[in-house]
Amino acid sequence: MKQRFAMTGIAGYIAPRHLKALKDNNCELLAVLDPHDSVGILDQYFPDADYFHDFERFERHLERLKFKDEGIDYLSICSPNHLHDAHIRLALRLGANAICEKPLVLNPWNLDLLEEMESHYGKKIFTILQLRTHSTLIDFKENLKRDEGKKNVELTYITSRGNWYRFSWKGDNSKSGGVTTNIGIHLFDLLLWLFGGVEKSEVYLSTDITASGFLELKNANVKWFLSIDGKYLPENVKKQDRKTFRSITVDDNELEFSEGFTELHTKVYKATLAGKGFTISDARPSIELAYNIRNSRVVGGKENKHKLLR
Repeated sequence: MKQRFAMTGIAGYIAPRHLKALKDNNCELLAVLDPHDSVGILDQYFPDADYFHDFERFERHLERLKFKDEGIDYLSICSPNHLHDAHIRLALRLGANAICEKPLVLNPWNLDLLEEMESHYGKKIFTILQLRTHSTLIDFKENLKRDEGKKNVELTYITSRGNWYRFSWKGDNSKSGGVTTNIGIHLFDLLLWLFGGVEKSEVYLSTDITASGFLELKNANVKWFLSIDGKYLPENVKKQDRKTFRSITVDDNELEFSEGFTELHTKVYKATLAGKGFTISDARPSIELAYNIRNSRVVGGKENKHKLLR
C-alpha cells in the first residue's frame, strides 16, 4: 500500500527534491500548500495533487481526509524555516509523521516540546540530513576511525545571492536564522557527525550576509567561513561564471564530494519509510550550535574578521 503524503512549501527551491524522492519511493501525494501559485512542477510528478493557497483550507482538507479514514501518513515540510515548528505540530495533530527540511526549528528549546508531542500523539518527527548518506562522506567517516589526533579543518561555503535575498524571508534573521542556519546548518551537522561534539566556539564575524569563526570539536579544529556575498568568491570561480564555492580541507587535503547529490533525498526518504530516518536527537546538536553561533559575541578586532579567507 502506498504511503500517503501532503506537502507544505511546494513552490520553494527544495521542494523538487522531495517530489522526486516521493516518486522514486512509490508514494502518493494528496495535497500541497504554498501561498505562491508557481507550482507547475507538480505536473512532472503528481498532477492530481490538490493545491491550496491558504493554510486554513489546506488544514481543513486534511482534517476531512482524516475523519474519512483517508488521512495522510506523512507531511513533508519544505516551508520557510520559521514555519517548520507549526507545520510539524500540524502533522502530529493530523495523526501523521513529519519529514521536515533543515533546520527542524530555529531555537533548541522548541525541540523539547516536539519530543513531548511525539510521545503524546504516537508519531515521529524526521529530518533531512542528506550529507550523512553521501557514499564518499560515509567512507571518509569510516577512515577517520583509524586515525589518531585532531584534524585541522577549513570549511568555506560561499553562494552568491542577489538583492532579492535580503527582501525575502531568507534575509530576515528572525525567520531564517541568518546565514549560519539557513546555509550553514547542513555543513555544521556534517562537521559534528564527522568530528564529534563542540568543545569551544568563537565567532569572528557576524553580519546578515557573512559569518566566520572557529570550532574546537572533539576530533578537529575547524576554521569556518560562510557568505552569500559574491565578492568573496575566488577569482578562478568568478572567471568560470560560477556562483557557488564549497570547500572542506582536512589537514590541507581537499575533501571532494561535489558529485552524487541527485539521489540523496531519495535515500533519506527510503530510510525514513523503513523506520530508520534522522530524528530530533540527530538534528539537535547542529541546531544548538547554529543558535549559539548567531547569539555569540564577536571576538577580536578587525584583524580577525577575514583571517579565515584564503
